[in-house]
This record gives sequence, structure tokens and C-alpha cells, in this order.
Amino acid sequence: MTDTYESEREAVEELREARAKLKTELNKVIIGQESVVDHLLLAVFSGGHCLLTGAPGLAKTLLVQSLSQLFNLSFQRIQFTPDLMPADVTGSEILEETDTGRKMSFVKGPIFANMVLADEINRTPPKTQAALLEAMQEHHVTAAGRTHNLPEPFYVFATQNPIEMEGTYPLPEAQLDRFMFNLVVDYLPENDEVAVVAQTTAGDPQPIQPIFNGEQIQAFQRVVRQVPIAEEVVRYAVRLAASSRPQTENAPDFINEWISWGAGLRAAQNLVLGGKARALMDGRTHVVPDDIRTLAKPVLRHRILINYRAEAEGITVESVVDKLLEANL
Repeated sequence: MTDTYESEREAVEELREARAKLKTELNKVIIGQESVVDHLLLAVFSGGHCLLTGAPGLAKTLLVQSLSQLFNLSFQRIQFTPDLMPADVTGSEILEETDTGRKMSFVKGPIFANMVLADEINRTPPKTQAALLEAMQEHHVTAAGRTHNLPEPFYVFATQNPIEMEGTYPLPEAQLDRFMFNLVVDYLPENDEVAVVAQTTAGDPQPIQPIFNGEQIQAFQRVVRQVPIAEEVVRYAVRLAASSRPQTENAPDFINEWISWGAGLRAAQNLVLGGKARALMDGRTHVVPDDIRTLAKPVLRHRILINYRAEAEGITVESVVDKLLEANL
């Protein structure tokens, strides 16, 4: 595989040919979780960030680290704790002795990597969580009035534990909205768990062989944005997101009854962008409504806030998205 592409079209052809190899390499260390892996690959080729929600011990950290190896990207893991400060994430200015005297210099934090794992992000206060906002949106950080660009491509993959809520700080809606997908990592079926236990208690796993590099990923991201999409499909994505907002013109009655806050504009943007990447990974050069429907739950589940009435009736965000899809056929 060459380091650069002669044309961006080659990026599409190479991905089509390498899709099976991508899965094969990941299967060396990751068993099962097919849907999660598929959506993570879509996020990588779309340039989006991901939130992974799941109980401890489900290989969330291993999965993200394996992705960085698969794409030959630099990787940093940040363990979010209650005493973590913003400077511990972004870096800070320090006074340094030089031959010509003292001067202030910037020491980069762990966020200066291609792929950053924000582990248990909801265990740190909002002030530190907010340190990620500028990086996720603008791909740079500001310290002492100076802007420092982050390496490209840049991704934040964050994990949170839905079980232990004591001592946690819920992510504000503004930060949740920066994540393209919220992926639920669930327990494996019995056969897959048997395979995991057998593999992890045997010899060392086979090393993952890189398939793409950063330049190739950026080339593919440009190709994804050029995929044609019919206005009707874009309108479908916009209406799907807009119908989740209570007290608006097109909101169904169940939205007004159960939802206190709906999805914003970024939801429709991510539905369309993810749909373009999904079309190409499926070997198609155009987006169909089924691409939008397939991505509805990972895109909307963290952007829709149910109210107390819905909780009392046992209504979940997933069931609300199902009803939205039925109402927007």
C-alpha cells in the first residue's frame, strides 16, 4: 500500500477492497460487537467523535486502542477523575530556563494525539469536561492567548459507565452534541464470551497490522463529503431530527408528552455525513433513506432528553427513536 493516493477516487476503491481486512485485523483482539465496530469505522472515515457507553470489562479501551493501531495513529488515554484539571488535558505554560534567560513555553498535554480516549469522562467536573469542547469542535486548544493546532486527523473517543452513577457529573448537552455517535457496548452472547475467555487466557494475541495511515484517512474524509445525496434524503434527515423537538410544528404528540429537549442541527448533519460514509463502505456511490434510518439511534440517543413523565412510564430514548422512525416513514 502506497503512502499517498494518486487520486481521491483511489481512496474509495482501496476502502472497498480493504473492508474485510479491516474487520479481520480487529478480530485478532476484538470478538463480536459487530455493530459497534461498524459505527466506529464510519466515525473514523467521517471525521466524527464517539461516546461509548457500557459496563466495565467490555473492552471499550482495547477497542479504541486497536483502532489507533489499525490506522497507524498516535494514541493517548486520559483517565478522567474528580481531581483532573483542564491543564492536565490540554497542557500548560511553564517558566523555562534558557541560555538567554527565562521564558514561558507551552508543554503539550495528552490531548495532542490523533486519537484520544477520554476514559470515564463523566467522572470529572464540568470545568474539565469543557476543556474538550474547543478541541473537539475547532481541533485546536488555546493557552495563554495562543492557539495550538492539534494533529490531524483528530478524534475523541469517550467512555462512560452507565451503572455506577455515584460521584459522576452528567455531560452537558453542549458537549454531548459534539459526539457524532453514542454507541452502546453491551454484553456478548455466550459463544462470543467463550471465545473471548479462551483467547485471552491463551498466548499473546497476534499484533494488529496497520492498513491505513493518517493521510489516507484524511483523503477518504474528503471523498465522503463529495458523495452525492438527493434533496429528499437530506430533507428526511432534517425532518427526523426536527420532529424530536417538543412544542414545534411537526412534533408528534408523544414527543410533546415525553421529551423535554430534542435534537439540534448537528443531528441532521451527522445523519447525512454518516450516511455518506455508510454508502461508500457498502460499495454504493449514493445515499439512501435506509442509511439515515440505520444511523438514527446512535446519532439521536444522546441528543434527546426524556422528561420525568416518560421515566415514570418506563419510556426509553430508544423506544422514542423507534416511534419517530415509524412516524417519519
